Amino acid sequence: MSRIGKLPIVLPEGVSVKVKDGVVSVEGPKGKLVQDYRPEVEIKVSKDNTVVVTRTEDTKAGRSFHGLYRQLVSNMVEGVSKGFSKKLLVNGVGYRVEVKGDILILNLGYSNPIEYLIPSDVQIVCETPSSILISGISKERVGHLSAEIRSLRPPEPYKGKGIKYEDEIIRRKVGKSGGAK
Repeated sequence: MSRIGKLPIVLPEGVSVKVKDGVVSVEGPKGKLVQDYRPEVEIKVSKDNTVVVTRTEDTKAGRSFHGLYRQLVSNMVEGVSKGFSKKLLVNGVGYRVEVKGDILILNLGYSNPIEYLIPSDVQIVCETPSSILISGISKERVGHLSAEIRSLRPPEPYKGKGIKYEDEIIRRKVGKSGGAK
């Protein structure tokens, strides 16, 4: 039995889950998320405000999807009730970021600034010129967007310049040693 898959998902106040024709939809105070699921698992909403994911067949794929869909539904419930956020830090001389309307402008040491169009389902706020806060209801979208922005200038190991996650640790390398003979 999957350790994650067998755990029930407790629904907080104001969150409702509907399951119909292979699609589970979660609605809460922050919005609505929809996810389709495979026939190897079955999702049921019980009367005591919990969601239980069970598998219909005991195959390798069925066992894999059991834990996966339980966690996806759990993330959807958490997203529509609390939301998700990631913070990126920009480090480097002259590197800065700002939001103008629905465009994120990044000055990252290239010859021209990078203009990144902000999707409608995610909010981006620049608290300081060197930090970006990405928030939304979908954990997948927030994570993917923050990874995309980080990939524009990943942190380098010698001086630590670039865009990094707030809790990321950059392993620094020693530069050249002075005397070459």
